[in-house]
Amino acid sequence: MQIDLTSDEALVLFDLLSRWDDSERFEVGDPAERRVLWNLLADLERRLAEPFAPDYASLLDAARARVRDA
Repeated sequence: MQIDLTSDEALVLFDLLSRWDDSERFEVGDPAERRVLWNLLADLERRLAEPFAPDYASLLDAARARVRDA
């Protein structure tokens, strides 16, 4: 799967995730950060079918296990 970001969105997201990695606290510090996250969520909603599946919880658990164990 590929998710497209504008260069501005990528920069805002990079800074947000860098601050989160440094502090281990996830705080949205600027409305632009919230907008980038909303845009990312909207893009994922358009591309993913799993969140609408009746067995979403088990699909999510399995995906988490694969990512964690990778």
